[in-house]
Order: sequence, then C-alpha cells, then structure tokens
Amino acid sequence: MVDSPVIWAQGLVKRYGGNVALAGIDLAVPAGTILGLLGPNGAGKTTTIRILTTLAVPDGGHATVAGHDVVTAATAVRRSIGVTAQDATVDELLTGRQNLVMIGRLAGLTRRQAREAADGLLEGFGLGDAADRVLKGYSGGMRRRLDLAAGIVTRPPVLFLDEPTTGLDPASRQAIWSVVRSLVADGTTVLLTTQYLEEADQLADRVAVIDHGRVIAEGTARELKSRVGGARMEVSLTRPAPGAGDLLAPFAAGPVAEDRDQGGGGVLLRAGVPAGGTAGLATAVVRAFDAAGVAVDDIEVRQPSLDDVFFALTGHGSPAADGSHEAVSSPAGAGR
Repeated sequence: MVDSPVIWAQGLVKRYGGNVALAGIDLAVPAGTILGLLGPNGAGKTTTIRILTTLAVPDGGHATVAGHDVVTAATAVRRSIGVTAQDATVDELLTGRQNLVMIGRLAGLTRRQAREAADGLLEGFGLGDAADRVLKGYSGGMRRRLDLAAGIVTRPPVLFLDEPTTGLDPASRQAIWSVVRSLVADGTTVLLTTQYLEEADQLADRVAVIDHGRVIAEGTARELKSRVGGARMEVSLTRPAPGAGDLLAPFAAGPVAEDRDQGGGGVLLRAGVPAGGTAGLATAVVRAFDAAGVAVDDIEVRQPSLDDVFFALTGHGSPAADGSHEAVSSPAGAGR
C-alpha cells in the first residue's frame, strides 16, 4: 500500500442489475503524481471515476479522495476535486473569460477572485488573445484547453481527467500535456483515463490496467513493458513469399508470426529479438532476404510499447483502435 494516498480505493464493487461493473478495484495514488487508468471498453474505468467523483455509490468496498470518504463525505470530496470530462462542458454562448468567471463564482469565489483566476488561467493556457471571444469561434483544441482550465479555476488538489485529449491534433495534445505536467509539478494529484497509450506512457507515474472490473496489472510503464519481453522486429514484405518465416527465424528469439491480412496483398512478419542483438540486425535481415530473392518493403526494430502490454494483458488492441469511448459527466460543484 502506498503511504497516505490522496486517492484511495479498496475492494470497490458496483453492480447494475445482473452486470458486475466492478469486481473489487484497489487503487492508491500518492500526492503530486499521475495514475493512468487503462482498459478496454466496458472494463470499468468510467464506473471507477463515477464512484470516486461521487456520481455513483459503490455496492461494496471503500474509497477516499483527499482524505474524505466518497459516500459519507461526498460534499467535501466535491470541494476538493476538479473534473474534465470527455465532452466539453463550457457554454458556447459565453466568452472564454465569462465561462471561467461564472464557474469561479459558482464555486464560491468573490467576483475579484474569479476574475483574477480566469485571467491567470487564460494566459497560462495560451488563450489570452481569445479571452473575450465567444466560444463559437474557438477551435476544438482551444475549447479543450478552456475546459481543462474550467476544471482548475479553484485550484483543486485532485484532478480527474477523462480522456482529456480525445480528438485533438498533436500540437493541441502536446499543449494539454504541458499544462498537466505543470499542475503536477505544483502538487496536484491526477487520475487519468485515456484512449492514447502514448499519453499514459508520457504522463503517468504509474499505470493500472483494468479488465472485467478488476485491476489486472499495475506498475510503472517500464515495469509493465518488461512483462512482454524485449525488443521486437517487424518485417513488411510487398507480397507473400514461401519460406519467409524460415528466413527470419535465425534472427529471431522465439516463433515468427505471419500476418497476410495487409493492404495491397503484403505480408507482415513479427518476432522477438535476442537479448543484446539489435545492433546491425536490420541490415543482416535485409541481406538474407535479398539473397533469397525476397523483397523487403520495410523493417523496424523497436522496444515494447504500452500497446504491446495492453494487448498481452487484455487480448484487445489499444483503446483508441477499438473505439472505446465512455462518458463521465462532471458532478455539480466538482471544482466548478
């Protein structure tokens, strides 16, 4: 158990009729860190966040956020958290500044405090020039940044980010990442769900993978990657070639997988790489295939990614690839 976790859950159970959404979730997130919560569609991510943000009551187990019980002290929890849901919750008919001032006032700030907080956030999120523009004129990335700003108007110590960069272009995604890193550097504790495994890899101090309502693996990204072995190589062939797998076998650690369901009739060969055997490997493989008269379209040698971990643990492709998209609405008063 992590000492004095800011977000803590033990044995959370939630049922909807005959469906068991959570079958005993345990989580612990220390202060000033990010826990990435990953899992396939229907794994229980959204239900977990709904309980931790007081939108749902567990059927079993216990949870606290910022030292407050999520059931018996729900109001205190809501005062301690900010929530950025998948869909923007700001008002399109108001300007960026008006949105943030309104949220600050609803959260109990004085008019002056709300304006000062809004001005600081707008500048910090690169929205100063658009502060007095109605949201209808904002791009998707600008709206997402404003929505994240709305979740931290009151500077809550705990922030729940539910797929904060879904649908954003790479530049906007990088901007959000920068803001999140800055918040954590200032002591904010974050629980992050995301479709993008690269995002979890970049941001999360630890990652928890859940499936069928249970945590099936937890650790740093490096620790989880070590579970699926070492480097792997992928060799793309323009067309099927008899014995191609046998050609690759001498360079591989373990079996060679062959996927012929590639666009244009190509073939993809996948195999593990012997420990310490990456130097000059690509060149040696290409030469062996050339000598056999087999054309290699591309070859890549790479270290395991969280995508590999996700597939190995759940049997699913990445959440972004399988279209997972669950919504969490912000609880009234949750940092807003």
